[in-house]
Amino acid sequence: MKKTLRGRKPKTIRITAEQRSELERLSRRGRKNRGVAFRSRIILLSSQGIAAKDVCRKLRSCLPTVYAWRKRFTEGGVNSLYDEKKPGAPRKITDDKIEAVVVKTLESRPKEATHWSTRMMAKKVGLSQSAISRIWRTFGLKPHRADTYTLSQDPLFIEKVRDVVGLYMTPPANALVLSVDEKSQIQALNRTQPILPLALGSVERRTPDYERHGTTTLFAALNVKTGKVIGQCYPRHRSQEFRKFLEHIEDNTPQTQEIHMILDNYGTHKSPMIHRWLVRHPRFHLHFIPTHSSWLNLVERWFGLLTERQIKRGAHTSVNQLKRAIESYIQQSNTSPKPFIWTKTADEILGKVGRLAARVLQAHTEF
Repeated sequence: MKKTLRGRKPKTIRITAEQRSELERLSRRGRKNRGVAFRSRIILLSSQGIAAKDVCRKLRSCLPTVYAWRKRFTEGGVNSLYDEKKPGAPRKITDDKIEAVVVKTLESRPKEATHWSTRMMAKKVGLSQSAISRIWRTFGLKPHRADTYTLSQDPLFIEKVRDVVGLYMTPPANALVLSVDEKSQIQALNRTQPILPLALGSVERRTPDYERHGTTTLFAALNVKTGKVIGQCYPRHRSQEFRKFLEHIEDNTPQTQEIHMILDNYGTHKSPMIHRWLVRHPRFHLHFIPTHSSWLNLVERWFGLLTERQIKRGAHTSVNQLKRAIESYIQQSNTSPKPFIWTKTADEILGKVGRLAARVLQAHTEF
């Protein structure tokens, strides 16, 4: 009797439930781990009793690859599917050298300049410019950059911060909280040549020189709760104009509501004329921010948007044209207002200012 030849039974790889869960997770990895995902699929298919040649066909691979990873998994488990760390050249820059560069950057200055550059530091410590650049990036050092700061010396700084932040975060019931300020000396500028508009492959272009056509001052009151703005343009920036703006607010707000206004310490807001007006209008309450603390006045953020979106790249041939552009922006922003949400508590602000003051004091004693 003639015997029929049969092929070998496919070798099944046994895996635990925990291994299967981990392999299924790895098989869903994205592009950065596609190698591990591919190897995990090989093991998962092999654990189902599928022959090696069928695994190759499903995954478009070859038999040596399938056999190699099945063997590695059998010997080493899931961890064996990861790539082994490739040996590289030993580090040439020691930790002590890196520390010396960081300390020198922070605690010294070059004799020939006010700050270090990568070339100066490289020459000083005997490293390459690219090595200095890598060290600085790693530790977030930017000697080429500088910023400004101003610490308020207002004797009532703490009280004013708590007062203003309290109005932002817990406004009084049945009251309007308005952030008020003036953007003075807004120039009506027009370029000396026509502006070339945006085109495919080319940005908008304009001449660097311009013609002046006068200035205007914008008085604005931002409703902290709704984000709506009450604004008026005036030719000058005096107590007379501020009183007119207060009357404009009076006419455009409900008479039954108290009004709490947050302002800076400009003399226009504290003149005898304004004091007399406030006596006749007791529903108005003024809250002054500390000196050198314009960041505490929310309307300044709205002024930033106005400048960026309407004034900075605008071209105006007259003050009236500039005023119409500002009034149009106010109308458009009031159609779908979005309030600025104040999130920092007074304690967080005072803590940050305290840390800055400590750094300033330390720098003062060192130098």
